[in-house]
Amino acid sequence: MNVTKNLGMLLLGIWLILSGLIGLIHLSFEGLFPIMGVLAIVAGILILLGK
Repeated sequence: MNVTKNLGMLLLGIWLILSGLIGLIHLSFEGLFPIMGVLAIVAGILILLGK
């Protein structure tokens, strides 16, 4: 398996997996939504910067 060297795309992949788990198995814990928001913002900035 080949893991991407682009940190932004890696964070986006993690965000997508967590979003799917939240919907499928009703994953929930304290502070989930702020963590998801920060993860999305950081991934977006890194993707735009090309890192």
